[in-house]
Amino acid sequence: MDSPAPPPTNLWFILIDDFIAHLRIEKGLSNNTSEAYATDLNFFVSYVTDIGIYEPAGLTTTAILSWLVHQKTQGMHARTISRRLSSLRSFFNFLRMERIVTVNPVTTIQNPKTGLYLPDVLSVEEMERLLNAPDIRTHLGMRDRAILELTYACGLRASEAVTLKLHQIDMDLAYLRVIGKGNKERVTPIGEVAMEILHDYLRKIRPLLLKTAASDFLFPGRNGRPITRQRFWQILKTYAIQAGLKAEISPHSLRHSFATHLLEGGADLRVVQMLLGHSSITTTQIYTHLDLQHLRAVHKKFHPRA
Repeated sequence: MDSPAPPPTNLWFILIDDFIAHLRIEKGLSNNTSEAYATDLNFFVSYVTDIGIYEPAGLTTTAILSWLVHQKTQGMHARTISRRLSSLRSFFNFLRMERIVTVNPVTTIQNPKTGLYLPDVLSVEEMERLLNAPDIRTHLGMRDRAILELTYACGLRASEAVTLKLHQIDMDLAYLRVIGKGNKERVTPIGEVAMEILHDYLRKIRPLLLKTAASDFLFPGRNGRPITRQRFWQILKTYAIQAGLKAEISPHSLRHSFATHLLEGGADLRVVQMLLGHSSITTTQIYTHLDLQHLRAVHKKFHPRA
């Protein structure tokens, strides 16, 4: 009796590993961003492998369209589908550069329309309630207050906040050097309130949290290691509930609120771009829609003919 044929080698995963290494080493993308690409591509590979396509040479535009329809029927949001398609397009650009394929089959496929995405933003009053939620009489409460204050004061991404190191802070000049996406550095000032909280945290609380451990991280967790992004999300969710805010608030809501409150206060869009670390003004322009909403609300409230 003939033995069953061995399963075909799945070339996809080998090429994805090469692509992720390219993103990290040659493009300088962070681990978090690279892992996001890998996750998107693994969703795609799982689908095409199930229909018997084990390498790029066997892929057709029809198969890609079928994958898009499959995601839609699974209830995937248009923004998620669009992002995954963009990841696939970048992957095939890499394969063309490496001469593994001669054409990019994703080029002719347009991303689905996602509509205008307006991020969740807290009002100034809601932000005050959130920042005042931690019990600063406890060590962890004081640490949590410090990380929330600094994240909002400087418009930090979650990954930037949890990986901050002591040498990135200038306590005398009150500014922070942030290492953002693609290892790009930006400088942002720290407000007076955040500086006061940070000073007390560093002087009174951080040594007690570390005990005998040593750490370069500003907000250490167990054994001096940084707290994770997931832990930061859990901390924020806990305090959001305590403050009576919507439970689905995320660490990025603090960054969105930082940008929106600056614009509402009259800050120039270019300044906000620099503080957020956006390489393109186009990315920052989404906040102008939020600012217009604020202006419309003010106009409606105070104009006699509104």
